Amino acid sequence: MKKVFFEPIFHNNTERLAICFDNDNVLNGLTKQIPHAKWSNSYHCWHIPLTKQHCQTAYKTLATYATINIELLEKYLNRRKRITEIKQVTGQLAVIKPSTLRIYAISDDNIRELDRLVTTLQLKTYSKNTIELYKGELLILARLLSDKPLIELTIPQIRAYILWLIKEQGYSESKIHTTINALKFYYEQVLLRPRFFIEIPRPKKPFKLPSVHSGNEVKKLINAKTNLKHKAMLMVGYAAGLRVSEIVKLRVKDIDSERMVIHVRSAKGKKDRQVMLSKKLLEQLREYYRMYKPGEYLFEGQFGGAYSERSLQKVFQEAKQLSGNYKKGGIHSLRHSFATHLLEQGTDIRVIQELLGHNSLKTTQRYTHVSVRHISQTQSPLDKLDFD
Repeated sequence: MKKVFFEPIFHNNTERLAICFDNDNVLNGLTKQIPHAKWSNSYHCWHIPLTKQHCQTAYKTLATYATINIELLEKYLNRRKRITEIKQVTGQLAVIKPSTLRIYAISDDNIRELDRLVTTLQLKTYSKNTIELYKGELLILARLLSDKPLIELTIPQIRAYILWLIKEQGYSESKIHTTINALKFYYEQVLLRPRFFIEIPRPKKPFKLPSVHSGNEVKKLINAKTNLKHKAMLMVGYAAGLRVSEIVKLRVKDIDSERMVIHVRSAKGKKDRQVMLSKKLLEQLREYYRMYKPGEYLFEGQFGGAYSERSLQKVFQEAKQLSGNYKKGGIHSLRHSFATHLLEQGTDIRVIQELLGHNSLKTTQRYTHVSVRHISQTQSPLDKLDFD
C-alpha cells in the first residue's frame, strides 16, 4: 500500500495538517474530496485545517488506499496540549502560533517541569500575575538549556546564569530579585530541595523615592477628566489609596455609606482591609451611580465585567497629559500621594500602614523620605549667607 504522512505545519501563520505522499493520481483525487483541502506550492503537499473533525475525515478517506503515519502529528498534539494547559492557567488565550512554538522551544522534560511549576503555584493559590511571572522566568532558562534538564542544574551553574543576566543582559536589581524568587520557588517548593538558594547572593536593591503629586496637582488630574466614570476611578485611587487592581475589583456592595468605609477584598497577599470613605468621594460615586447604574462591579468595562487595569492606566496617563503633569509614574502615584499627604497631615504612620495594607512598617516608612512637612521648614544654610 502507498504511504501517507500526516504532519503539522503553519501556513500563513495558521495551524494546518499537511498530507504528504509521493505523487499518485488516486491519492490526489481522494485528497481533493476532503473538505477545505488546498495545495501548497511552498510545502509541495496538500493541507487541511488542523481540527479533530478534519483529521478524522482525512484519515477515513485515505486509509482505504494507503497506510497513514501519524507519529509526527501525535507528538505535536501532545506537546500542543501541554503548552495550551500551561497558557490557560495564567488566563492567556490558548491560540497556538509559530511564535508560541518558538517561545516554548524547549525539551519535553522541561515542558513537564514547567507544568509542575505552574500546577504547584496554582495549588498554593498564587495570583495569575505571579504564576505568569514565575513561569516566564523558568521558561527563559529552559530555552537557554535546550535539551539539558532543569533538574540537573547545580548551584554554580545557576550563579553563572544570574551573573550572565546582570552582565550580558543588563537585568536590573529588581528584575534579578524576581528571577531568583522564581527559581527559588521551583527548586525549593517544586523539587523540594530545602535551602537550595542559600548560596545565591542577592543584589542590593536601589532605594528609589516614590513619585508624589502635590494636592493641587491631584486636583488638576481629577478635574482634567470630564467623564464621570473616569473621574470617579481617579478619585477612588487618591481618596482611599488603592492599588489599580483594587480599584477595578471593587464591587457596588463594597461601598459602605452607613459606616463610611470601603471594603477592599482579597487584595495583595489575599488580605481584606477597610479604608475610609471620603464624603466628597461618596457624593461623586452617587452621581456616577445614577448615570451608569453598574451591576456587580462598581466600575464596569464596555462589555460588562470589571474595568481593565490597562484601560484605567490609560485614563490616568490621559489625565496627566491634559493637566500638564510631567511627573514620572502611573496611577500608583495616586496611592503614593495619598500616603505622603496623610503623613504630612500628622497621621500616625501605623494607621497609614493599615490603610495601605502593608505587612511591614518598613515598607510604609519610605514615605517619611518624601514628606516635605519637615524638609520644607528646614532652612538651607544658603539663606543665612549675606551676599550684599
